[in-house]
Formats: sequence, structure tokens, C-alpha cells
Amino acid sequence: MKILYSPASPYSNKVRMAAHHAGIAAESVLTETNANPPQLIDNNPLGKIPTLITDDGLAIYDSRSIMHFIDRETGGKLYPKNHEKRTRIEIFEALCDGICDSLLAIVYEKRFHPPEKVHQPWIDRQWEKVERGLDYLEANLPKTGGKLNAGHFALAATLRYIELRFAGEWQKGRPKLKNWPAKFEKHFPDYSKFKA
Repeated sequence: MKILYSPASPYSNKVRMAAHHAGIAAESVLTETNANPPQLIDNNPLGKIPTLITDDGLAIYDSRSIMHFIDRETGGKLYPKNHEKRTRIEIFEALCDGICDSLLAIVYEKRFHPPEKVHQPWIDRQWEKVERGLDYLEANLPKTGGKLNAGHFALAATLRYIELRFAGEWQKGRPKLKNWPAKFEKHFPDYSKFKA
């Protein structure tokens, strides 16, 4: 099994951490999406990462589909069986992914447009979403113990990405969120192996 990934991608890091935690033996294959490598394009017409390729050649994308696949393959190691609890974790994961969507929109706006073409109102709108999402997370952090779930990995990947791209711009007024990665690492000691 292979996971096509980029080290800076929060979605890639989420699924790689989850696969590692759940005991899925998957080779991480560094993939440069801008080069449209055949292994990626032939398996995912969108040319996006992460893409998981099973030993049978089935390509699975996007990150949430991969998370659900890992969960099924491991008998429920990422999501609880109780429907209400599972729904809460899925919503939490979607919030973390949505924050990353907005962060990436900001990064791409700055990266792919010359300075005079950067649309600041668009950036401001995306950052408002990020701020609201982070404030919600600060007030609603999940219990973090020995039983980790998909929401924990989504949050870990989100905080790793925001610190990578927006260091020092998000912690003020969010002490619980700022300190959460150290708490998470106590239960997932390999967190440092999944750095960008």
C-alpha cells in the first residue's frame, strides 16, 4: 500500500499519522503535484494528494475517504461505533479540514499572484474563517487520552500546518490550543516524524 503525499500538506499528514497509529503498513511516496507525475495522475484524475493506492491497485482520495478506508480496514480504530459520537468526530474533522482549506486559499493567493494582483479582501475573508474555527477549537478541544481518533489527527495536522505557514499569528488568546500539540504528543510520540 502507498500514500502519495507532500510533507507540507496537512491532509497528507493527517492520513499518514492515522495510518501509522492504526497499524496500516503504507509506504509514504513523496509526490510533487505540480509536475503531474504519472503515478499520481494515473490514479487520481484530480492530481491531488493524499492519494492512497491499495495493494490491489485501488486509488482512494480525498483525505476523508482515506480516513474512512483506514477505519474500515482496522475494525474501527479511527471512529467510534456509536453513531452520535462518530458524527461529532466527523464534524470536528471537517472543521479542521475547513480551516486548512482557508489557510491554503491564503497561501495560494499570495503564491500564485503577483503582489499587485493579490486580493486582500479575499485573504481577509479566509482569515476570518480561520479565526472563528480556531476560537471554536479553543472552546471545544477534544479529550485527549490513549484512545485517539480521526479528530485528533485532523487537529494535529491543522496546528502543524498553521504553525508552518503562519507562525506567531494564531496563538494569542488560545492557550489551550497552543499547548495541545504537546499533550497530543504524549499519546502519539511519533508526531515529530510527520513534520513538513
